[in-house]
Amino acid sequence: MINIDLTEESRSIQKTEVLDSEDIISFQTEIPQPIQQAMKVFIEKHPNWDQYRLLQAALAGFLIQNGINSRVITRMYIGNMFGSHSF
Repeated sequence: MINIDLTEESRSIQKTEVLDSEDIISFQTEIPQPIQQAMKVFIEKHPNWDQYRLLQAALAGFLIQNGINSRVITRMYIGNMFGSHSF
C-alpha cells in the first residue's frame, strides 16, 4: 500500500479555492465488507446516489468535521448532501 502525502494538495486547495477538472484524481482502496454492504443498500434505496457521490460526501463531511476550512470542500459537501438530486 502506498502512502500519499497530501500536504501540498491541501495547500493548493486552500490557496486557490477553485477545483479544476485536472485536480480530480482517482484512487483505489479496500473497504471492509460491512461498509460495502451498507453502501449498496443505501444506493439501492436512493437511486440518485452512486458510490462516487457517496464517498465524496462522506470524505468532505469528515474533513469539515475535523477542522478543514475550505470553501471548495464545504461546497462539495453541501452540493452532494443537499443538491437538487439528493433524495
